[in-house]
Amino acid sequence: MRVFVTGATGYIGAVVTEKLCAAGHEVAGLARSDESARKLERLGAEAVAGDLRDSGAVAAGARRADAAIHLAMEPSADAPRLDRAAVDAILAGLGSAAPFLYTSGIWVMGSTGGHVADEGTPVNPTPFVAWRPGHEDLVLHATSVRGIVIRPAMVYGRGGGFPGDFARQAKDHGVVRYVGSGKNRWPFVHVDDLADLYILALAAGAGSLYFASAGPSLPVKDVAHAAAAAAAGARVEAIPLDIARRTLGPMADALTLDQLVSAQKAVRELGWNPQGRSLVEELSVG
Repeated sequence: MRVFVTGATGYIGAVVTEKLCAAGHEVAGLARSDESARKLERLGAEAVAGDLRDSGAVAAGARRADAAIHLAMEPSADAPRLDRAAVDAILAGLGSAAPFLYTSGIWVMGSTGGHVADEGTPVNPTPFVAWRPGHEDLVLHATSVRGIVIRPAMVYGRGGGFPGDFARQAKDHGVVRYVGSGKNRWPFVHVDDLADLYILALAAGAGSLYFASAGPSLPVKDVAHAAAAAAAGARVEAIPLDIARRTLGPMADALTLDQLVSAQKAVRELGWNPQGRSLVEELSVG
């Protein structure tokens, strides 16, 4: 099928695009620059000129597709408005009953209080993503498309995500910094496994919601120490939450969430079979 992808050249989107093409799908990716367009072409995809601020381009890209995957995220205070505009544009452009995969995230769950959350657990979003459950609902309850929501855990692999940033800190600066006590636990998913889930979820039913997490949740402090150990001589430093808020704003609180989640629904319903290297293995090879 022809799949329209926003964020197709980003960390997760590039892997999703690569795997969609490898699976025989035709991919059209939103490209905000000539450089992004060239990257899409190298991946085997078609470039659709535009960005999240161009609702007309987003709607047109969806109109010409059999399915849409929304992965783009504007890293600014304007993120809620732009994300809602993109959702509205895709809903307006995509054909009837076509799959629309919306990317949310586990931060909508807040801290899980030591309990393992699944798709039936009520949301308790941290302020940084307080707007996102409303956008999830728009997609899940849409009648014009087959709405599906994916909530990825902390993504790693191919040198990206927060673990990749820890590794770069260790290598480039000799120190790995984390927020808070570091005793809070993060669930993780390898970017390749996550991309596989997106492809499988194209066949999911309307109103389907899936967590994307594989393996145990790990204390952030342990992850930081593993990244430091892979770079000889690197040290680990905790940043107090009140200090981190001065530069990171509400994201600082999100980074201190303690979360346990289960992705067994995706395994059971879609046959998802995560096989990526574990986070510790990934960090050990840099």
